[in-house]
Amino acid sequence: MLDETLTIILAGGIGSRLQPLTRDRAKPAVPFGGKYRIIDFTLSNCLHSGLRRILVLTQYKSHSLQKHLRDGWSIFNPELGEYITTVPPQMRMGESWYAGTADAIYQNLYLLERSGARQVLILSGDHIYRMDYAAMLRFHEQQAADVTIACMEVDLQEASQFGVLSVDAEQRITAFAEKPDQPTAMPDDPRRALVSMGIYVFSTELLLDRLRADHADPASSHDFGKDILPGLIQERRLYAHRFGGEQGRVTPDRYWRDVGTLDAFYEANMDLLRPQPSLNLYQKDWPIRTYQPQAAPARTIPGASGNEGLFLNSIVAGGTVIAGGSVQHSILFPHVYIGDETVVQDSLLFNEVEVGDGCELHRCIVDKGVRIPDGTRIGVEPEADRERFTISPNGIVVVARDAVL
Repeated sequence: MLDETLTIILAGGIGSRLQPLTRDRAKPAVPFGGKYRIIDFTLSNCLHSGLRRILVLTQYKSHSLQKHLRDGWSIFNPELGEYITTVPPQMRMGESWYAGTADAIYQNLYLLERSGARQVLILSGDHIYRMDYAAMLRFHEQQAADVTIACMEVDLQEASQFGVLSVDAEQRITAFAEKPDQPTAMPDDPRRALVSMGIYVFSTELLLDRLRADHADPASSHDFGKDILPGLIQERRLYAHRFGGEQGRVTPDRYWRDVGTLDAFYEANMDLLRPQPSLNLYQKDWPIRTYQPQAAPARTIPGASGNEGLFLNSIVAGGTVIAGGSVQHSILFPHVYIGDETVVQDSLLFNEVEVGDGCELHRCIVDKGVRIPDGTRIGVEPEADRERFTISPNGIVVVARDAVL
């Protein structure tokens, strides 16, 4: 079953709501959790699920993503038919870039046809979660499904952000509406709705047929949720696979986050610092793989003032030096330097950020390579911050990559 599955990861999103973090990189390549990239979670799910034939469809500012895949994910053996291959737009089917999720795959139909796969697993490269896709593929086979959609329960007031499903007692999908204004509640819980996670298993033959038909439709927006799936409900066997069940090998934590906005991205990182995090990076049965640069161990040293460097309830990556400063409830990526008498609270500092002496950083995200001069205050004076930086709706201050302060 796994050998007959081709996995396609959609990783070309612009991520405009994550600006300026996506100014120079694709959304799946944005750093996360102290050492990872967002796409590492999807790829780790593939690795642990036993999937070894993976196409990553890239597009927007993909150099950083391609470099990360080369350095951290060149682990499969092509001689055994295993691969993780990046596929940028090649304009085989016309002169346009990828114009929607369905169009991205349509433009690579020849790869599907050549693969010999019986089914295609379609994933997004920009969500944070653990999932055993092998369990979903088994469910797809057991139900003799044409399409299987991974789904989860959310509060009814949040459901309009998703594709909303209705199912019968056998989990066969009876209705599908993409981002409806008035979502349908679950019959047994009027406060909740069943929604699509954007994870699909298609029989290859059906997928090829529907992508060709969708491309020929001038009114289509070439999106799975809007255009492909609703038309299949009445004529094909579509089933819903519940996320977070006990049938997979991964410990079911039921944690899934779309980190598509600055506030959602910040909160998902802060979730990792809870005493009992919803997504536990330290569980041994499903580790998240990534590229790890060679770095000395993180350390604290006394500053010139005599203060000891310290960190409390924080994630601190290798190569980091805290020289007399204080780091509290924050995440420091590799090779960060914190100066004497500096206080960092509730913040994310990406790779190679240097913070001088006597600084104060509060509720901020500082992108890679920023040098913060002595005595700088960020996240303390909102009006001054607004003149220099991006500020999220919830007040998170974002310092762009290589910004000169």
